[in-house]
Amino acid sequence: MESGSVTTPFGRRPMTLGMLASQVTSQKIEPGASIDKWKVYRALCEAKPLLDISDRALTVLNALLSFYPKGELAADDSLVVFPSNTQLSLRCHGMAEQTIRRHMAVLVAAGLVIRKDSPNGKRYARKNRNGGIHEAFGFSLAPLLARACEIERLAAKVSADRLYIQTLKERLTLTRRDISKLVHAAISEELPGDWQAVNTRFHDILNQLPRGAGAHAVASTLDLLDALRDEIVKRLEIQIKTDNLSANDSQNERHIQITESESNLDSEADVETGTPELTAVNSPMIDPANDSDAELPQPQARTNTVSTIFPLSLVLQACPEVRSYGPAGTVRTWQDLIAAGAIVSSMLHISPSAYRDACRVMGPQAASAVLACIFERSGTINSAGGYLRDLTRRAQRGEFAIGSMLMALARTREHHDAHH
Repeated sequence: MESGSVTTPFGRRPMTLGMLASQVTSQKIEPGASIDKWKVYRALCEAKPLLDISDRALTVLNALLSFYPKGELAADDSLVVFPSNTQLSLRCHGMAEQTIRRHMAVLVAAGLVIRKDSPNGKRYARKNRNGGIHEAFGFSLAPLLARACEIERLAAKVSADRLYIQTLKERLTLTRRDISKLVHAAISEELPGDWQAVNTRFHDILNQLPRGAGAHAVASTLDLLDALRDEIVKRLEIQIKTDNLSANDSQNERHIQITESESNLDSEADVETGTPELTAVNSPMIDPANDSDAELPQPQARTNTVSTIFPLSLVLQACPEVRSYGPAGTVRTWQDLIAAGAIVSSMLHISPSAYRDACRVMGPQAASAVLACIFERSGTINSAGGYLRDLTRRAQRGEFAIGSMLMALARTREHHDAHH
């Protein structure tokens, strides 16, 4: 690399502190340093937004690099190129000389090129006796070698920023799509709520995002859209849960309607016969010999006995955990317990067929009380569905009484409360 004192511009061009700083930096290149000239040029093209240089200025720099005979810029070689204006214009694809001078001034101001003017302002090289260049006047490319690491860091930063904003825009596009389709689904399904207002709010947020927005503006808009999407999803989830509860209530209502018509007959039968308690032992069974089509006994003469002999308060005293799953978060009536039993059965992963069989054999009220007991003891039962089926089969054979299960749980609860 050429060395020597600081050079100043020829003619009327002023000397600036920036030009002096570039020359001082270029003189601090470590011996033996080198870099591929096209690699540093590609890094410059990447980092141009941070260096405040234009495409045309990079075109002029590309032409200057093409005049350097070697592929690498090395500290041990002369880094000055001295093309004529005509040759430089040709390699700039016919760019006018005045335009070249303007972009050359940009490269000098950016500290990427240093002018090394001769006494008369001409560009030339003086050779020694061996034919090598002894001294050259023109444009020094030494700043590219001196600032190579800095340029690569700037290029990496620009690349990372571009990837970051690209990721933000992808997320923005996905969030816009999600909100648009969710709101459209809510409107088309005629779900309750002012969904048109949500749609208006959505478009107001989008309209605040300017064209060519930077990363900060995109990130702010994305935060607002994410919050809006979360709000929409929560509202739809609540609607789904409401629909599921409504479906369960409708199913339970059908059971209750059947039960209510039978309960009056059951009460009259209990008064006439003086039945003291519903158990699987004293419940009437269907004789298979008389009715070959009846696989399971009908719930007659047992549906209302549980509520008569065992009050709801005893069931809730023995199984307090089931209270939270009734309508409005509490259980006040047997209908509430039946509704809670339907929810608890799904939570315990009990199949619908097992739940239906239990209701047919024991009756909806007794089956709900049994489910409340199973839910209370869920921590000690490995398979709630299998346990319910076993109790149903035992009740069908007349070997199961719900009264003993309720009393045992009630005593356990009283013992636990007494010691706490």
